Amino acid sequence: MSRPLSDDSTAAVPEPVEGTLRPDDHADGGRAEASDDVAQPALGAIGWLRWGWRQLTSMRTALVLLLLLAIAAVPGSLVPQRGADPNGVTQYFNDNPDLAPILDGLSLFDVYTSPWFSAIYILLFISLVGCVIPRTKHHWKALRAKPPRTPARLSRLDVHRTEVIEATDDADAATLATSAVASAQQHLRKNGYRVARYDTGRTLSVSAERGYLRETGNLVFHAALVGVLLAVGIGGGFTYTGQTVIIEGRTWVNTLLDYTSFNPGRFVDEDGLTPYALTLDRFDVTYQPLGTEGAGQAGDFVANLTTQRAGEAPESGKVRVNHPLEMEGDRIYLMGNGYAPTLTIRDADGQVVFSESVPFLPQDTNMTSLGVVKVPDGLPEQVGLVGFFYPTQAPLSTGAFASAYPALVNPVVSLDVYVGDLGIDGGIPRSVYTLDTSEMEKLAGRGADVDALELAPGETAELPGGLGTITFENEAPDGASGYDGSVKRYVSLSIHRDAAAGWVLVFAVLATAGLLAALFVPRRRMWVKATVEGHTVRVEYAGLARGEDPALADAVDQFAQRHRAGLSGPPPGARVD
Repeated sequence: MSRPLSDDSTAAVPEPVEGTLRPDDHADGGRAEASDDVAQPALGAIGWLRWGWRQLTSMRTALVLLLLLAIAAVPGSLVPQRGADPNGVTQYFNDNPDLAPILDGLSLFDVYTSPWFSAIYILLFISLVGCVIPRTKHHWKALRAKPPRTPARLSRLDVHRTEVIEATDDADAATLATSAVASAQQHLRKNGYRVARYDTGRTLSVSAERGYLRETGNLVFHAALVGVLLAVGIGGGFTYTGQTVIIEGRTWVNTLLDYTSFNPGRFVDEDGLTPYALTLDRFDVTYQPLGTEGAGQAGDFVANLTTQRAGEAPESGKVRVNHPLEMEGDRIYLMGNGYAPTLTIRDADGQVVFSESVPFLPQDTNMTSLGVVKVPDGLPEQVGLVGFFYPTQAPLSTGAFASAYPALVNPVVSLDVYVGDLGIDGGIPRSVYTLDTSEMEKLAGRGADVDALELAPGETAELPGGLGTITFENEAPDGASGYDGSVKRYVSLSIHRDAAAGWVLVFAVLATAGLLAALFVPRRRMWVKATVEGHTVRVEYAGLARGEDPALADAVDQFAQRHRAGLSGPPPGARVD
């Protein structure tokens, strides 16, 4: 019998006997000597690689990389991309000369082909593959395995039901137990459960499991994400996007030379494009009339085309906004439209040195348009003209001009004239829509001795310095009234071939189906046990959810009611625990 401690607690603490073994981490007021530090084994290169692989292939890392990929794609929608809008990139450099080189150094004009976007893309691909393959192997083994054995005490599960059925004698009770378990096995199999019998002595049971479609859907979802990444990565190499401008009456052929810009994938054969031709017969557009609400707003755009495939007869086709035309696997989109006044320049002797329909780029909703004409040869000096086209010329309060309506009511073109070096002889590509006047002298326009040239359809003006004349050609048929048809229209088309679109759609559907299965298919285990106890049979029903399953209790109750009602023998009415 131990003696109680006194108030002086130190008196009740026995002194340690010399040589007594004590735990290494015991501290008793400093009398125990400090133990040596535990030596941790070094991971080594292989250990660190294994640790890094486990971190990379964890589901948490995959989710983080997926989020990073979504964030990394945001700049692609904020600034123009060279692959989709090269003219927009050029304009961005003109509007932001200080910021644009910095963004270009960060590859923000080529987001989807940049090194940092590709790095996230590749890491996400590796992470998903590393997640899917081991889980698929584990899931395959689980599908082939038998359902787990019936627990010895089903009453310890949260969802548990018991019914006791009276029998006439021991033999009848054994028969009833066998019939109950066999019936339960049949019902569970019909309900989509994988079943297995586990009988021991006077206790018969069936174990059932279902819901493997949930994990299958999960794996299909992640495998489909890998498929999307592969389709975009590989299919992108066979994808190309190009832009072209077609003026009314002209034909465009699907060859590299006819594109104004062309952005191919790395596997595209630029010399092997599928041959076909497009001719712009007419561009129709309707505007709200002047004096009405929303005057000048466009109602409909239609590019009427004649299409021709190699070796086939010509066919008619139409392209509208958001209604592309399909040609030999290419999708042709209507991106823009404008006016293309036909300008003819003659030298001092009256010889034609330039005669072209020049596309003018719209600058506002009323189609005030900016255009450039370059004449490198045929005149004493290289000549460049920069001007505006006004479909309906109207003066502003500042004295300048603008277009008051987008249709041809009072068409006028005004041109500033420059002479000097056009900058096209140095081998450096120059945009046809811009004119570098840094090495040129201005002969006509604001700030020069001669006013800007102003021409209506059919009019001719003298070029300053005796260079020659320029004529604004009237395209309207002889005898036509008004100005409708006096100036040609043009359309800007985007030709896009997406080799990955079909595969991406397939994988997207699979991912959606897999996600729905992973979210809504419950994973359940259910057991039915029949125990013979003399003249009675105790039938137990129990269920276990693998995850959240609020309907499990109702499912067990309904199964128990259907099963009990289908049993042969004495009528139900037995006591229920």
